[in-house]
Amino acid sequence: MEDTELLPAPDGAGAPADDGPRWLNDDEFRAWIGYRRMRALLDLQLARQLAADQGLSEPDYDVLTSLSDAEDRRIRLSEMADRMLWSKSRLSHHVTRMQQRGLVTRQECPSDGRGAFIVLTDLGMETLRAAAPGHVAAVRAHFIDLMTDEQVRVLGEVTETVLEHLRRHVD
Repeated sequence: MEDTELLPAPDGAGAPADDGPRWLNDDEFRAWIGYRRMRALLDLQLARQLAADQGLSEPDYDVLTSLSDAEDRRIRLSEMADRMLWSKSRLSHHVTRMQQRGLVTRQECPSDGRGAFIVLTDLGMETLRAAAPGHVAAVRAHFIDLMTDEQVRVLGEVTETVLEHLRRHVD
């Protein structure tokens, strides 16, 4: 969908036609398009920083941080896929690439012959520790520190509201 498809209707901005779409008003359009453009540029900036500093992708970083927070630095592949909102297949392929680099390994699940644990290796933990300071600095410089405390609080509330809604509609 192109941005122009969301343009406010020229007359009656935001008012739904009898049987037509409920167009975005000027403020809604500004917020939506601003969010999309901000997200694209912010993701690009953070991806560049991770790649330049540690040779990591954002998905690599997400996997490493999820594992570092897990008990014994390991988690079931299916549970991680759910947390990351990825398919098991996509995560499995990504983990295979990370495994080839020595960042993670797999362990069979003793209680389920079909299941597997993803385990953070010592190299993966070292890589995460090396990447985290630069990543947090970039998040601060390009996002958090640009907002007031109140804006950060409101953004947290907004994201929780949207995430709660979207999680109910994932399947």
